[in-house]
Amino acid sequence: MIKALVTGSTGFIGGALCTALIEKGFSVRAFHRSTSNLTLIKDLPVEHVIGDLTQPEILKSAMQGVDVVFHTAAMLGIKSNVAQHTATTILGTRSVMETALRVGVQRVIHTSSVAALGVPPIPSELTPPEKSPQLNEHSTWNVRPSHWLYGYSKYQAEMEIQKIVAQGLDVVITNPSYVVGAGDLYRTENSPIVSFYRKKMPFIPTGGINIVHIKDVVDGHLAAMEYGKRGERYILANENLTFKQMFSLLSTITSVPVPRLLLHGKIARPTVVPLQFLRSLFNLPVPVELIRFAGYGFYFNNRKSLQDLKLQYHYSASQAMQDAFNWFKNNSEK
Repeated sequence: MIKALVTGSTGFIGGALCTALIEKGFSVRAFHRSTSNLTLIKDLPVEHVIGDLTQPEILKSAMQGVDVVFHTAAMLGIKSNVAQHTATTILGTRSVMETALRVGVQRVIHTSSVAALGVPPIPSELTPPEKSPQLNEHSTWNVRPSHWLYGYSKYQAEMEIQKIVAQGLDVVITNPSYVVGAGDLYRTENSPIVSFYRKKMPFIPTGGINIVHIKDVVDGHLAAMEYGKRGERYILANENLTFKQMFSLLSTITSVPVPRLLLHGKIARPTVVPLQFLRSLFNLPVPVELIRFAGYGFYFNNRKSLQDLKLQYHYSASQAMQDAFNWFKNNSEK
């Protein structure tokens, strides 16, 4: 029986991954903090290990006898500060990788993000996805770190991984896009799906996004374990949608009308600096920091995952949002 350690095991991706691994006959060791919400794994026959990424001795003990490590833990949230991102995402990743090398783990699958790829070279505004620039695995960080702490920390974590790969550790990197589906435990209040349903989205922004179902992301991690090449990154992304297309799908799912107002990125972007000082006066539907990227099409090319990982994407963006909406609605009503 293959033994797997999952860090971030109580998170959206980590929890779904634990479920899939158990279903496939793996022995799973779930690494999480004592304060973690266990909702997603409470009914699974996993071995719990309590600790955090800053405790190398506990990590070492957790990895004893483990064949593969899935490192999904990271700091989330726009409001998190530099110290938090550095300690958890960057130094935490370094600690996991160094420990795995010392213990002799055969393979590590690291959950990064398309955020580590930076931003497209130009805003797409109203240009459809198929005619807009699409980022791929060769794209690299191109943003001032202070403008996007989350993305920068994910990029820096990948740099830590490349250092340890050079020392001999077998690590494969996955870069999911915007992951959607049932079980998004920590985004019940700030999900755009929830905001749309609660009519807190008064306008349609230009630009767009890529949506991938949580089940396809889990399949991508398992495929990376089986077929991924050491030191390589693989984008896990499915449908590129303009926000207008996304809101149209959400309207069908939620029966909430699509906003009539179209907000161009070229109008929104200059408001970032004043809004940072005045944010307490406004109830904005999106974090102020993200307005800096208004009008950009965060579109991604998934060809490498299709070819190298033999991955098939089974779930549409519409199905992903439907599953997420059903889950959010059921859990908010409890």
